Amino acid sequence: MVSSRVNADVRRLTDSFEHPPAPEARPGIIVVSGLPGTGKTYFCRRLAERLPCIVLESDALRKQLFPAPDYSGEESVYLFRTIYRVIEELVKKGSTVALDATNLAERHRERLYSIAERLNARLVLVSVDAPPELVQERLRRRVKEAGNKSDASWKVYQQMKPTEEKIKRRHFTVDTSRDITPVIEKVIKEVKR
Repeated sequence: MVSSRVNADVRRLTDSFEHPPAPEARPGIIVVSGLPGTGKTYFCRRLAERLPCIVLESDALRKQLFPAPDYSGEESVYLFRTIYRVIEELVKKGSTVALDATNLAERHRERLYSIAERLNARLVLVSVDAPPELVQERLRRRVKEAGNKSDASWKVYQQMKPTEEKIKRRHFTVDTSRDITPVIEKVIKEVKR
């Protein structure tokens, strides 16, 4: 039963991208990691302005799959099982994908490493950060923003902070309180290498 639901959700989400970029011979998987409020979505949007890619925003996809999310472990397992399958389908079609999710644990990122290796996709890792006082202000403002997909608060940030693990592979680090353009250029160069 769960398998058929996953298959249906993967198909629905994969088909929801109206104007996918032209297929590439060797597409990329860009894994964007960071705590809530650090600027992952901002980084991905700016990246997508310069690089033909499909951005998979975990907060938005969660709300597509679960209109009233409860953020339970079971819900998160289902969400990411579905996201990983969507990534596989899109990369098989030649699309470069950027995953906007906290991706705080190395064991979760390893699944993405495996997908990239198996599909011979270029893997680019990006760690996003910002000063805590700026993150706190962003999260406070975010609550009032129309169309905001994330429900994360400063309390959620504080709860997640101790679980953040360093990325063990080569990666780019970007502080979104500064100019992010140089890192975007490096990511584009790496994907197109």
